[in-house]
Amino acid sequence: LVLSDYGKGLLTPHLIKRLIAIAKKHKVPSLVDPKHKDFTVYKGATFITPNKKELQEAAENMSVSTDADVENAAKFLIKKYGIENVIATRSEDGMSFIPKRGEALHSRTQTIAVYDVSGAGDTVVAVLAASIGAKGGIDNVLSLANKAGAIVVSKPGTAVVTQEELKENLSVSTQDKKLKPKEDAREQILKWQAEGLKVGFTNGCFDILHHGHVTYLEDAKKKCDRLVVGLNHDQSVRILKGPTRPVNDQEARASVLSALSSVDAVVFFGATKESQDNTPCDIIDFLKPDILMKGGDYTVDDLPEAKVVQSYGGQVEIMPLYEGYSTTNIINKAAAE
Repeated sequence: LVLSDYGKGLLTPHLIKRLIAIAKKHKVPSLVDPKHKDFTVYKGATFITPNKKELQEAAENMSVSTDADVENAAKFLIKKYGIENVIATRSEDGMSFIPKRGEALHSRTQTIAVYDVSGAGDTVVAVLAASIGAKGGIDNVLSLANKAGAIVVSKPGTAVVTQEELKENLSVSTQDKKLKPKEDAREQILKWQAEGLKVGFTNGCFDILHHGHVTYLEDAKKKCDRLVVGLNHDQSVRILKGPTRPVNDQEARASVLSALSSVDAVVFFGATKESQDNTPCDIIDFLKPDILMKGGDYTVDDLPEAKVVQSYGGQVEIMPLYEGYSTTNIINKAAAE
């Protein structure tokens, strides 16, 4: 049972007490995000999640500067108001778990640029509740909630945290973090653009990565602050190149691309049937990068995706390709040998 108390009138003291009592009777954990300064109304709650200010006010202005201070203030609340556990959210100092019995735990937050704290408390409570409901160990619960809070404050405006973002945050692999579903790629691009960074986009199959690819991507990165690569997924490559391609599957190609310092994000795109549009028009229209870069002897009028970029005020840049390098030539040379 989650009680998100905004102090707006719905959660009256009587209703809060009744809900907690009913939950306790049926052995359902209750988790309260408090607003009342008098914590008497939360008596019997399984978990309560005050921030530093709320903790200090409820604990009769006890200090909450250090870990020890937070523990003392939380124990005061536990004893005075009959609360089972306090989970204190402490902004840049992370979170602290203080149980009625047992040792306190402190989970530090990761260093991250903060753009908007709207909804951070709600995010933490939601992840705590989901994790507790899934019977996660308290140390893992705190760590996960901390990471979720850090992610949401890094986004402009009121935002949500997706499962994919949490998975990426928990991953130790930089390559894994760069490969994004299109929805997460769009959020990342919005974040970069909010920072005043120019986001570039290019695309291709990048089947067997060679000197021409690497040099082209380095040149593309010089035209922008962040470079997103649209990568044709396996079925899209087969439509373009035939049934024997790609040589390397999409995950392998994405991993190699992500290892390049010139590449900041990778997103799959493409058709699944020959009758469908296999150009990057749809993914570009969804992501809305600032500049589209295309290598070859094209003109802007030759590219349908150029019209998409220009429709929302973006730029198009035709980039030179390095002659003598191609995946097809590499495959043919290997076959001949």
